Amino acid sequence: MSEAKWYVVHTYSGYENKVKANIEKTIENRHLEDQILEVRVPLEDVVEVKNGVSKTIQKKMFPGYVLLNMVMNDDTWYVVRNTRGVTGFVGPGSKPVPLTEAEMRPLGIQEQSVVVDFEVGDTVNVIGGIWKDTVGVVQSINESKQIVTINVELFGRETPVEISFAEIQKM
Repeated sequence: MSEAKWYVVHTYSGYENKVKANIEKTIENRHLEDQILEVRVPLEDVVEVKNGVSKTIQKKMFPGYVLLNMVMNDDTWYVVRNTRGVTGFVGPGSKPVPLTEAEMRPLGIQEQSVVVDFEVGDTVNVIGGIWKDTVGVVQSINESKQIVTINVELFGRETPVEISFAEIQKM
């Protein structure tokens, strides 16, 4: 299996979030989680002054574009290309070109590897967020999204919950 790279998809203006939601839904429905790892609409904080009042808002860095971290193959290309609101991949003709490391740096997206001291089956304690002080057993680890799925007891039954790496510690 080839390596996942970042690609840029052109969308209708104003459809970026809708395209992101549609692609994420398709990933879930077709079980492509291991091939399309992340869908992103890059945002930046901008200070806007209206009527003498300044407030910070989030604006799209690239209106009309969505970033995808994916393994390029016929299935993933077809799924993304035929998503409602997508006009095509960025690249010559119909051949998508992945972003280089130099192009990724200004976007604040680095390929980082996180070393965690827990694995599937370990009991962990939640040290932050809404599940603070909850104890659960690790069911799965998603390193690309930096989250773990743990089972917590809720209303007398085991319920899977996704929690970020930063919010848990091994017991």
